[in-house]
Order: sequence, then structure tokens, then C-alpha cells
Amino acid sequence: MGEITGAGLLAHVPTIVLPEETRRELNEGEEITLVTGLRELRRDVFARDDYDTVVVLDSHWATTVEFVVTAQSRRAGLFTSEELPRGMSRMPYDFPGDPELARNIASFADRHGTWITPIDDAYLPIYYATLNLWKYLGEGLPDKRWITIGVCQTGDMEDHLRLGRALADGIAATPGRRVLVIASGALSHTFWPLRELRDHEASDPSHIFTPEARAADEQRIDWLTRGRHDRVLDTMDEFWTYKPEARFFHYLMMAGALGEQACTAPGRQYGAYENSVGTGQVLLWFDRPSGGWTAPRTVDPTAA
Repeated sequence: MGEITGAGLLAHVPTIVLPEETRRELNEGEEITLVTGLRELRRDVFARDDYDTVVVLDSHWATTVEFVVTAQSRRAGLFTSEELPRGMSRMPYDFPGDPELARNIASFADRHGTWITPIDDAYLPIYYATLNLWKYLGEGLPDKRWITIGVCQTGDMEDHLRLGRALADGIAATPGRRVLVIASGALSHTFWPLRELRDHEASDPSHIFTPEARAADEQRIDWLTRGRHDRVLDTMDEFWTYKPEARFFHYLMMAGALGEQACTAPGRQYGAYENSVGTGQVLLWFDRPSGGWTAPRTVDPTAA
């Protein structure tokens, strides 16, 4: 029986893969703590031998008629971002996938009333919400498998919780598999307009787009560090006011896999809460509770 050994809500902003000199120029001479935090997280978690596979819930990859999970035996190539090719250009990547796990996750779609397709096409695009984190947490660890699941732009909160439930069941159905789950994405996510943006590139949260968005982010960080996933889930209508990245679907998928409102795992914060041109960014890691995660919910798959 497989298990989730840890999970994280992790920022992936382009700034982290810029040269250090450039990062410091943008941040008033200081290193951004997202970089130092990811390095600490690698040391504490990803450099260990107690996991086999990383599943990234990628807020940048939006599908339409189904959820898609990558099922290649290996992914390798060069990545240039269409969004910021000046900063992310011809970045090499090479890592093994986990086709068995991908197929097992997809096999639980019907049980949870959703649609999941494993795709092993070598030309399937990769997104920097996956790649930037692999650069810090996976590169140089050649035996660690990485797969990605995108958000579904036609889905709602319940759809993404259902994906998380299928993810947990698929992991449990894969004998001996030990998995780390990453919800890759931001908190509030409104950018400054282009003509103002360069005045707000420093990481200090005073540059978050509005004080109200900052307060909403900080409230959820507080809840998550205290294990109050129930408060985050029960106030999603309120948080959507501040336009979290991908409607916070990356977190919702992770929460669905960890037990939703019943999950009480406290988050360990790496680095500081930081700004990225108006958006709220944080690194939070949730260790597996000593008694295990709460079992995923089972609901009527025919329910609306």
C-alpha cells in the first residue's frame, strides 16, 4: 500500500530561477527568502530517502474537459517560457516519471465522479510551476520520479476536491509507493499594471496589490501553520474575492488528498511571506501526522 509522506503549498515564481545578481537587484540588494527557503526544504525533506515520487499539482497547466496526469516513463528537454522568455530560457530538465502511479490515480476517477486521463505523449508541454520547483527540489536526485496533474478550468471546488480524493486512493493502490505532494501556486494573485509593475518587484509584502489581499493571505498562512485546513476550506468564497492563483485549485486538490476539513496537519513555513509584483507567495510544508492522514471522503459520484 502506498502513502503520502508529506505535502506542501509552494511558490514557484520566475524570480527564483533568475541569476542571484538579478534577484538582488530586484530586491534592494537582498536575497529573496523563497530561494533560501527552498534550499532548506530540499535539505530537510527532498534530500531524504523516504519517498519515491513527487506529484506536482500545477496551477499553470489548465485543462478543459478532464484532469490530466503525466504518464511518461521519462521527461527530458529544454524549456523556454512563453510568459517570461527573458528569464526562463532553454532550461534543461531530465527526470523519470511514474506511469504506474499515473494510471492508478486515473483508475479512481469513476469512484469519485470525475474524469482523469493519463497521457504519455513525449511532446506534452511542461510548465514552470513544475519545472522551477524541480530545479530546486529534484535536480541532482536522478532516482526520484516526478509527475504532474493540471487544474481543470471548467471545474469548481468540488471537482478539485474529488481529484484529490482520487489522487489519495491511487497512491494507496500503488504498492510500496511513498509520495510527496506539491500544490504549486500562489495565494492572492493580482499583478500590478505594467506601467507600475517595476516599482513593486521587491519581495517586501508591502507591495502586495492591496492591504486587504495581504491580510487575507496572512490569515490563511496563520490557519495553515496551525493545521486549520477547515477554516481555509470553509472560507473559500471569501478568499476568491482576492483572486488566488488558479482559484486556489492547486491547494484544493492537495486538501482533497489529505482529508479536507478533517486534516489537522500544521504547516512548517520556510522563508517569509513575500510579494511578487503584487501577488502573495509562501512556502508551507505539512509532515505526515504520526497517525497518518485522514482517509479521503467518499461521496455519491453521481451527485451534482
